[in-house]
Amino acid sequence: MKRNQFKIYFLTLAVVLGLTSCTDLEIEATDSIISEGFQGLADPSSTVDELYNRILNQNQTQADLFALAEVTTDAAIIPTRGTDWGDNGLWRVLHTHNWNSEHAFIANVWNNYNANQLIASQVLDSRSNPSAANIGDASFIRAYSMWVILDNFGQVPFRDVSLPSSALPEVLTGQAAVDFILADLDQAISNLPTIGAGSGEALNRASKAAARYLRAKVLLNKHVYVGGSPDSGDMAQVISLVDQIAGDGFALQAGFFDLFLNPSDFGGNDEVIWSSNAGPAWKIFNGLHYNSTAASGGGWNGFSTLAEYYDLYEGDPNQNRLDAAGNPLDGQEERRGGVPPGGVPFTGVPSTTNQDGFEQGSNVGFGYLIGQQYALNGTPLTDRAGAPLTFKRNFVDGSGASSLINNDETTGIRVMKYSPRYGTGFTPNVVLFRYADAHLMKAEAMLRSGGDATAMVNELRVLRGATPLGSVGEQQLLDERGRELYQEVWRRNDLIRFGQYTRDWVFKEADAIGNDARRLFPIPAAQLLANPNLVQNPGY
Repeated sequence: MKRNQFKIYFLTLAVVLGLTSCTDLEIEATDSIISEGFQGLADPSSTVDELYNRILNQNQTQADLFALAEVTTDAAIIPTRGTDWGDNGLWRVLHTHNWNSEHAFIANVWNNYNANQLIASQVLDSRSNPSAANIGDASFIRAYSMWVILDNFGQVPFRDVSLPSSALPEVLTGQAAVDFILADLDQAISNLPTIGAGSGEALNRASKAAARYLRAKVLLNKHVYVGGSPDSGDMAQVISLVDQIAGDGFALQAGFFDLFLNPSDFGGNDEVIWSSNAGPAWKIFNGLHYNSTAASGGGWNGFSTLAEYYDLYEGDPNQNRLDAAGNPLDGQEERRGGVPPGGVPFTGVPSTTNQDGFEQGSNVGFGYLIGQQYALNGTPLTDRAGAPLTFKRNFVDGSGASSLINNDETTGIRVMKYSPRYGTGFTPNVVLFRYADAHLMKAEAMLRSGGDATAMVNELRVLRGATPLGSVGEQQLLDERGRELYQEVWRRNDLIRFGQYTRDWVFKEADAIGNDARRLFPIPAAQLLANPNLVQNPGY
């Protein structure tokens, strides 16, 4: 693969002179440039700790990868209510598929995950004398980071740390990129520990099960990266990898929302394969209204979901109520959750806080919040203007017209996969890899191999309190993944694999409908200048 030789001084000058926009295009340490004369790390173990801390920080924000994976789909939308969440259209252009190469979240994902890759390569360099454990962790994180770049941008710059800094990173695409990632995952599987379900060991470090999960994910999507149709041999590997994960004790578990409680307080579960010590507060408060709860000062009143996504679930389309005991009143399945009529009396459950005799935040439901919301004591809540706090299906402006701007405070169905009841969302536990996803990956691999996925999908549906399906095709499988994995950063990936990312949904730009160029994000402009081996993706 071609490696052009340029002096870094020339590249820096080209960036400074060639671009005059307000975007900060200065080459930084995150731009895959290392100092001359790298001779190895003195303490690779501490650098591995740094890598996991980077993963933590990258999963502790509603921006960046989460925004690219969810807000560009039918699963999440952030309307402008008054002046809130305007942000110069930063969020709106993602949902409408009208982004460009200067979008901050796109640049952050490129920079952050390429930086992960470079740091991991430094750990893996023989001059760093990495231990077997270091090799396992660094191989896994490098594979994960390179896969994020491949999945979002279609091309992966790779720097060989044994070369001088003046050597530009080569660019891996298609089969070469997939092969490199899979080789790293094989190395990770050989060196990572076996951490079984319910072992009591921390899940915020990778295990053989996590590496096998990621290998299955890469193989399931391989045809997207290399072209053509799913390969039967790849699908057989996916099935085998999921079976091996199950062999470590991971399994589907009842109690859907229990999966997202703090495992240090609630004993963990058999479904979570890999989690981060990141706190999920942003996943809670970004959707709640300012008056929804007193926990952490109230919500931020931003994120919602589309009515069409909510309608994937069983139940009344216009209300989603629970009784005082938490039982559904509107025919809804467990994963759709519901709105309680008030709070739960305080009894000292771990990580909960007493507020006037109730568990603080317990008036906020799980799942999807629509209709009238209630205070801890059962009083109907109001918005800041004193009108009933009733979350609504549609996004309209003051004249009642469908719009992403000039909405009032109550438009949009809100999503609560985590809860403000437990540690007010700051107790670390962001789930990254989960067995239910692996279970559905196996079902999909069976379907794409000519098999019948109905029994596997229904096994999950029955556990979640949903009616079994008579048969399962691609649409039913995609819908089931949407019902199970919302807010878990898989929706864009799923829609692309099932050929639906460019279909129409409310507020998408007309010229983006059917535009396959939007399946990849643009390479940031500064990177194109800094590395001529990169080629801008079509359509930008």
